[in-house]
Amino acid sequence: MNALLAWYFVAVWGSGYVATKIGLQYAAPFTFLSLRFAFGLLCLLPIILVWKPTWPRTRGELGHLVVAGLLMHAVQLGGSHYAQYLGMSAGVAALIIACQPLVTAVVVSGWMGEKLARRQWAGVFIGLAGVALVVWHKIDIREVTLGSLVGTLIALAAVTTATLYQRKFSPKADLKAAAVIQFAASLLVLVPLAVAVEGFRVTYSFQLLASIAFLVIFASILAVSVLHLLMRQGEATRVASMMYLPPVFAVVVEAALFGIVPSGLALAGMAVTCAGVAMTVWSRRWRSSISSS
Repeated sequence: MNALLAWYFVAVWGSGYVATKIGLQYAAPFTFLSLRFAFGLLCLLPIILVWKPTWPRTRGELGHLVVAGLLMHAVQLGGSHYAQYLGMSAGVAALIIACQPLVTAVVVSGWMGEKLARRQWAGVFIGLAGVALVVWHKIDIREVTLGSLVGTLIALAAVTTATLYQRKFSPKADLKAAAVIQFAASLLVLVPLAVAVEGFRVTYSFQLLASIAFLVIFASILAVSVLHLLMRQGEATRVASMMYLPPVFAVVVEAALFGIVPSGLALAGMAVTCAGVAMTVWSRRWRSSISSS
């Protein structure tokens, strides 16, 4: 079961690159994200009415969920979206954010006491090298500005911190309650930014609505919940190493939808990335936990 959840996360997160690229053509980043989380709350309303969530019992529990949600949704997505909006190429953005497994490995081995084998360290670096090969044709350093670079680095720090923070401080939180609280908190932060910075200008279209629906239902609700479930059941570095695979999947989606055929270098990068992930995630305990679910 864990293996199926992991592949679902990879597929949706990779497709999300394409959906975001489409959506940002019709609304600026903060406005786009405000619409996304407003629609997310509407989608969650019937769910929590039918399946009653377990709400946080203390202010501390509520605060931890708010912090994790703002980092994961408002800060991470706001930073990465704005970097692309300012002109950073998808290749550079994907490569920087793909450093998450490396950053996670450093954090958990240095401060959280999680021991990594030499094979896992090698897998982390090999996976990153594979991602670099996959997105190499999209990398254009000339499009990198100080603002876009800062935005992407903020996104990298936020997504890494958010996953580890919720694993540490809210390991047993009800994921339905967490989603409602985190969407609402993100919306309260993003709407004023959208109005003040962007004037909340939107060009409504079917493409915009379709991208928002896909990102809300399959990414923000389901994929983020899957990520937190896997973080609860597996070691942080192994789960984080899956973040190498979405850029690979995004190349496949682009080829299928837009006829953009990957180069030989990209195909080689896919193989290298998969090998790196395999080296990072494989162990007898990890393998048995997947096969027994």
